[in-house]
Amino acid sequence: MTNPTPNPDFSSQEDRANPDARAHDVAGPRKRVVVAMSGGVDSSVVAALMKEAGHEVIGMTMQLYDHGSAVGKKGACCAGQDIHDAQAVADLIGIPHYVLDYEQRFKSSVIDAFADSYIAGETPIPCVLCNSHVKFADLLNTAMELGADALATGHYIARRDGAGGPELLRAQDADRDQSYFLFTTTPTQLDKLWFPLGDMPKARVRELAERYKLPVASKSDSQDICFVPSGKYGDVIAKLRPDAMTAGDIVHVDGRVLGRHDGIVHYTIGQRRGLGVADGAPLYVVKLDRYAHRVIVGPRECLETSTILLRDINWLGDGAFSDLPVEGVEIHARVRSTRPPKPATLYPGTREPGDGPRVQLHAPEDGLAAGQACVFYADGGVRSRVLGGGWIAGTVSAHMGARDQDRQDRRQDEAEPLSSRTDVDAFLHS
Repeated sequence: MTNPTPNPDFSSQEDRANPDARAHDVAGPRKRVVVAMSGGVDSSVVAALMKEAGHEVIGMTMQLYDHGSAVGKKGACCAGQDIHDAQAVADLIGIPHYVLDYEQRFKSSVIDAFADSYIAGETPIPCVLCNSHVKFADLLNTAMELGADALATGHYIARRDGAGGPELLRAQDADRDQSYFLFTTTPTQLDKLWFPLGDMPKARVRELAERYKLPVASKSDSQDICFVPSGKYGDVIAKLRPDAMTAGDIVHVDGRVLGRHDGIVHYTIGQRRGLGVADGAPLYVVKLDRYAHRVIVGPRECLETSTILLRDINWLGDGAFSDLPVEGVEIHARVRSTRPPKPATLYPGTREPGDGPRVQLHAPEDGLAAGQACVFYADGGVRSRVLGGGWIAGTVSAHMGARDQDRQDRRQDEAEPLSSRTDVDAFLHS
């Protein structure tokens, strides 16, 4: 813990008049607020805003990993230099600061799950797991044990109190909106979460950091997955699961074997570069067959998806998810954090085998993979309400007929591996 030494200029009357300190989720009666401080500019500004608004502020930083070169690497988070930066900010604004050792929790809940998902041929999103299993679970629980009224974070997402309880909305700054990564947040957690930056553009956050003279005012934003400092996921999997690096064939959708690979963990759905094979026309990874250890490639149109099969739904809309009409409800679905929500129909499914929850896209999307998220929105607007989301369990090709879709459904139920040229063709084409 650091010893708080307040900045003598920080609590001036001019600062207290700052309208940003009276923004949504900041103003009101004095409360005890824990701020999740990553060492970056966003969470640092949140801590300063909380202090300026007159709250009792406690800064907490999670020590999540210590992977050598990642500790001092620009663009990472929650390691050596970032912890030092968070402590420096806490000292400047005059708040107590604690560092919590969550390395083992992070490894078991996020890193190991990431490795297992990649080995299974999926494309995981560890940032979502970190939010749901560490930040909004362990850290929030610790904050409540300290008697805090709320946990505030630097995420770009908005929260409001609706008729049925707290609701999540997309951030005002569409380029920074992080709602895709927060779809697993539960209503119970929302009761205790504050997101002060949801109504603020990034440029204003930088301005505030400069005005507060924060030492991280010009610090770059985090870019990479924090525990993959090199950006090479396959290298991390090889270190964590060396026995999983099984070589296999690179197979065209028409059944031709085009080459060999050193492990499917080195590939991801939609990948074009670095395949190590050529066929006269651009090729993309369209399927990863974990059973036969095959990378299946084909033309871009094979990536087009019309239907998304889902698991582990977190519903944030009105009423219960199970009460949604079987004939479906109209929503907007977001399948990548870098893509806008698009019109779709959400079907809750029934309890019958093979009829689980799914999303029917009104226009095909490409590059979707199991392990990614499909997030639901009320509409396509910038401040649209987040209705929840689910993990992608499988996809149905936009070019697949009803007969082949039924074959895929049965194959998924029976966990049947792709094992022949006929299977590859039937899986991808009508």
